[in-house]
Amino acid sequence: MVSEPKYRQISRELLEEIAAGRYGPAGKLPSEGQLVKRFRVSRPTAARALRELQEQGLLERRVGSGTFLSAPHVASKSERPQLGLLIPGLGKTEIFEVICGELASLTRGDEIGLVWCGTPSPQQTDEERIHDAESLCEQFIQKRVGGVFFAPFEHTSGMEEVNRRLAERLQQAGIAVLLLDRDITAFPHRSDFDLVSVDNFAASYQLTEHLLKLGCKELVFVAPPFSAPTVNSRIAGSREALLDYGLPIPKKFVRLGDPDDPQLVKSLMAGHKLDAVLCSSDRVAAVLIQSFERANLRVPKELRVVGFDDIKYATLLSPPLTTMHQPCREIAMTAFRALLDRMQNPSLPPRGFVLPARLVVRESCGAYLMHGR
Repeated sequence: MVSEPKYRQISRELLEEIAAGRYGPAGKLPSEGQLVKRFRVSRPTAARALRELQEQGLLERRVGSGTFLSAPHVASKSERPQLGLLIPGLGKTEIFEVICGELASLTRGDEIGLVWCGTPSPQQTDEERIHDAESLCEQFIQKRVGGVFFAPFEHTSGMEEVNRRLAERLQQAGIAVLLLDRDITAFPHRSDFDLVSVDNFAASYQLTEHLLKLGCKELVFVAPPFSAPTVNSRIAGSREALLDYGLPIPKKFVRLGDPDDPQLVKSLMAGHKLDAVLCSSDRVAAVLIQSFERANLRVPKELRVVGFDDIKYATLLSPPLTTMHQPCREIAMTAFRALLDRMQNPSLPPRGFVLPARLVVRESCGAYLMHGR
């Protein structure tokens, strides 16, 4: 298993403390020397951890004084704007529930209003969800919110055109837009909007490499149709890992379908025997494991399965799921400050804030089979 670099462990822990309010709204952070003693690392490692947060716009170094949180560039309290949350996947993608909760805490701490709708009904059609999103956009415009956190539609036919229409409608109304988790255009292209996400390419590379080091050689990637651009980035990362290990890319490496569909399971097992399945999300992995169980396939003894996100029930599955952990608190913290920056400086070039994901090894990948467990 590839361990997370020490400097990233330090920067991640500092971000968690910042989000928890340990250093106040513009407080002083530990010095390099203090970090060296606390984490038992070299000074260059401590300096790199601070530099990574500085490059994300979260810290500022003051010569002779130390390292401080960058002060959010907002108006006085009496003039502070409202922000909006446009999250069509709320209720379907668990990471957004955590991210939205963190954003709500951050806005409360800065006495900024937050406008958003409730969790959509699971029975809603795509047309109804799109209509609700358009109506919410109009509410944002009428309320004159200063900025909107937007997690674009996925698993929806024509989603790229819908997402662009929503984002541009807000932008034309003078509202700053920050994209959460995914872009509105297909990978590897980038839109002209700020984006905060994890490094999906590197994360999927690491997850695939983990399986390869366990001896897996026959792999496939399973995802639902009309997945977000992040999934294509993960597919590209997995392909790159296979090539780097000298393995051919199977013609049917990517399998699009419903993980609850018996025909998908049948197609996966047709022909040669698979070693492992990479899933686009933990939800897909959870449903697929149940489908394999109905087909009398045992995970991980007969087939290894891994997911992506590290949602709450990943540890409750049988077997517990190996996955990539998304740092939701850090995503929210970075997004909050980036949107405030964009509101203050609309002429800034489009920015991408990429955070590292972390490999979490559990039983579903079969790692512990090698140790006789």
